[in-house]
Amino acid sequence: MFQELITNMKHSRQEQIFREYLKRKDLRVTRERLGIVKAIYELKTHFTVDSLFNLLKKRNSGISLATVYNSMDHLIEAGLIRKHRFDNNSFVYEAALEHRQHDHLICNDCGHVTEFCDPRIQHIQNMMGEILGFEITSHSLHLFGNCLLLKQQDHCPHLMPKKIDLHSTK
Repeated sequence: MFQELITNMKHSRQEQIFREYLKRKDLRVTRERLGIVKAIYELKTHFTVDSLFNLLKKRNSGISLATVYNSMDHLIEAGLIRKHRFDNNSFVYEAALEHRQHDHLICNDCGHVTEFCDPRIQHIQNMMGEILGFEITSHSLHLFGNCLLLKQQDHCPHLMPKKIDLHSTK
């Protein structure tokens, strides 16, 4: 018992939550799965499965793309990440543990995501729950729009300059 307590102290809170989740589901606690959790909480930004995999690859973790994909639903169910779809192409994830409720403003021009929190949204959520007799457990608000800087000045700091291919024959 004492040894288990000491072992648990060595792990971050999110690693411990994931360990407990995996044990409840009779799934193996592996170095790879815990490495994925650690990397996600070091990112501190939205990520795709591919961007997370590329980070892990740079670290020579040896974690396969399949393992990363297979871990996402478990991490969502464990309450450690949230899944968003900001466009029609792919899912974006973010760490969920100890992150305050927030909403997203997504630029149609460059795809940049701005997080914001407005207590009036929470007030509306509570009021609608009361009016409709509904216990709201969470919400997701994504506002889409166009960058005013790009429209007014023909410049957006989030747009990446196009790379010139010096090897192209075109």
